[in-house]
Amino acid sequence: MTDDIDRREQFAIELARRAGELGLKYFRDLESLTIESKGHQDLVSQADREVELFIRAAIAADYPQDGIVGEEHASVAGATGYDWVIDPIDGTANFVRGIPAWCVVIACARDGETVAGVIHEPSTSETFHGRLGGGAFVNGRPIRTSAATSLEEGSVGTGFSNRAEAENIAVLIKKILAEGGVFFRNASGALMLAYVASGRLLGYVEEHMNAWDCLAGMLLIEEAGGTVLKADRKTVLRSGTQVITGGKDVFSKLQALCSDVFPA
Repeated sequence: MTDDIDRREQFAIELARRAGELGLKYFRDLESLTIESKGHQDLVSQADREVELFIRAAIAADYPQDGIVGEEHASVAGATGYDWVIDPIDGTANFVRGIPAWCVVIACARDGETVAGVIHEPSTSETFHGRLGGGAFVNGRPIRTSAATSLEEGSVGTGFSNRAEAENIAVLIKKILAEGGVFFRNASGALMLAYVASGRLLGYVEEHMNAWDCLAGMLLIEEAGGTVLKADRKTVLRSGTQVITGGKDVFSKLQALCSDVFPA
């Protein structure tokens, strides 16, 4: 089983990097890009769809019996218990405006439990990766979550989507500031989760995230020694989850702040 997961992790690393190269071609030619709106501050581009199709084709070729769950195209049911959970470009709002803060996200789940995760940021050539029980890395180097014991020691990533009440995140940010903390948002939730795993952010919180945005990063944070609010394996793939993550010594503080703001 471990060898199988190792192979899946390596497959995901290589695929995310190849998908990132394809994404960069679109990113360098934004004038020709077709962009549509899916809702308030929710964009999708030709690049999102084409990169996802590229990833899906590679998975179908190497793991034809596995399921696939992605942001831009319909889910594919599998027969192995494994599901690939993919976001071809997380941070589309950045991508289409020429801001180099976006990433390719690929997670592999077995019966709803994430067993491998990759977050690749093409603009910096950083690949955050890990597997269940195997640690977390960036470009092969081990990473650890922050050892901070207070929110005063760094920044907390915050996310927001049109699935949540704007007032809730505004109240939470006010609470973080009252604790002496600072909030950080770069419009790519997956990338901010990778930054938590690597100790660059103290933690990351969002009232609701879809599976393709959060599963890879949540695994990396746990494998890097951090703590996450556990998602429900039975529902996370189709319904997403509330996300609260952090270094082990600040997680409880973040969870307490969120419990006052986010609905149960």
